Amino acid sequence: MFTGIIEAVGHIASTRTEQGDVRLRINTANLDLSDVKLGDSIATNGVCLTVVACHADGFEADVSRESLAHTRIGQWAAGTKVNLEKAMLPSTRMGGHLVSGHVDGVGIVRSRDIDARSVRFSIDIPAELQRYIAAKGSVTVDGVSLTTNALTATGFELNIVPHTAEQTTLAQIQAGDQVHLEVDIIARYLEQLLSNKDNTKQSQMTPAFLAENGFWK
Repeated sequence: MFTGIIEAVGHIASTRTEQGDVRLRINTANLDLSDVKLGDSIATNGVCLTVVACHADGFEADVSRESLAHTRIGQWAAGTKVNLEKAMLPSTRMGGHLVSGHVDGVGIVRSRDIDARSVRFSIDIPAELQRYIAAKGSVTVDGVSLTTNALTATGFELNIVPHTAEQTTLAQIQAGDQVHLEVDIIARYLEQLLSNKDNTKQSQMTPAFLAENGFWK
């Protein structure tokens, strides 16, 4: 699990195809790797990657065809900048929100506008993800934990404050660019509970139950 608070901006050092999969070598810049070992997870532009080799300046990770089909990793090349975050510890401050590193879809930046010292983005998202996005709710964009300003007919709007722009790759994003999206994990679990797919036992987790206990309006 991750928090969506980016620790460093690295870049892709190399990519190579291995029997249909892809092996990435990632230069991690100033990310502290002293506590990273084989098998650890590092979120790379919001994608949870498993460390399969460690180097003084970064790590290597394998990317399956499943991940290639649902992310932009296949478009990455040497030099592509990426947001990096190591897996959270039990003692980590929850500065962002719970992030799994499992990309739900790819969005498209509809517009980018200067808004005082911030940058306002409007992002179009796949139709099947729209029900998981709430105004003033949490969403992950390229691994960055963000708060939505408002919903649109095709997605959402948000502002990037100067600090976030300086510490992540989001300052480089332009209209027409694609971004990785991960919706709030709580929304997904809540939908599963309310769907009541277990026909062997009647679920008590209904909208009425949630309303009675202050979780639903």
